[in-house]
Amino acid sequence: MQAVTIGIDLAKHVFQVHGVSAGDKVVFSKPLRRAQMLPFFAKLTPCLIGMEACTSAHYWARELTKLGHVVRLMPAKDVKAYVKRNKNDAADAEAICEAVTRPTMRFVPIKSAEAQSVLMLHRARHLLVRQRTAQASALRAHLAEYGVVAARGISRLRDLLPVLETRAGLIPELARQTLLLIAQLIEALTIQIRQIDTELLHWHRTNPVSQRLESIPGVGVITATALAATVLNAKAFRSGRQFAAWLGLVPRQNSSGGKDRLGGISKMGDRYLRHLLVVGATAVVRYTRRKTTAVSLWANRLLQRKPARLVTVAVANKMARIIWAVMARNEIYRRTPITV
Repeated sequence: MQAVTIGIDLAKHVFQVHGVSAGDKVVFSKPLRRAQMLPFFAKLTPCLIGMEACTSAHYWARELTKLGHVVRLMPAKDVKAYVKRNKNDAADAEAICEAVTRPTMRFVPIKSAEAQSVLMLHRARHLLVRQRTAQASALRAHLAEYGVVAARGISRLRDLLPVLETRAGLIPELARQTLLLIAQLIEALTIQIRQIDTELLHWHRTNPVSQRLESIPGVGVITATALAATVLNAKAFRSGRQFAAWLGLVPRQNSSGGKDRLGGISKMGDRYLRHLLVVGATAVVRYTRRKTTAVSLWANRLLQRKPARLVTVAVANKMARIIWAVMARNEIYRRTPITV
């Protein structure tokens, strides 16, 4: 018997594979070491392979696709329902093999090596920004112990440097030397962040999808490149609402008996993209209150009866729907001026 469907439970060194025939008979269920993976699948007749979208999944999907196999990646939470009583590698591989054949299963597009490189830049930038924020907070807290404060914002930290550079003052020499080290670390992190921003800008200028996304209010180069590298096929979503739901920007439902109960946003999906959209929506709400566009007027009317944070998330939801339309239809965002 030949396997027509295979489930792979990915790991670092030992992988579990489970294959079934056209008659749903188990052909093999065994572990493979990393070096055995490609030679094993090279000998097989092209078939359907399912894997969870986790670490190294996109790499293996690209390699197995080169061998002629059809590879499908699935969210791990959707595969969980097919795992039987005891959870182990063999049970996980069997569950993946079963889940990949379900007609209602949702699949994750396979990312190219270039798209993963762009997302790696984003992850590195996000990490560096977090580290810089932590160091800046520490510097402010230490200086506050000596009565030295500055306005909020990373750019305002420069106002504190003259205090550190001079020996005369209320700060002891031992503390001053320590604070100078923190200030130098902040400057080094800033330089690294700028280098990543430059690389992202170069990629943005060569990617037409990212350039179209930049035309949307609240979407800059950082958000546009992250969306273009993550969402490879916007038409995989049936509508803008489904795309917003994928990002976790719609209310969580707990409905039963014909009664609809809606709570806060679900916060499902890609947390980083949702964070970028909420930050962009905050800028839209803050800086467009006097402008007469469709989005700004809608947000201003909502602000009259709803809290600002709720309005920000609502604008992020609307931005997600606009993003889907721009990506799915290959169009540039067209502003709609309103005459008041």
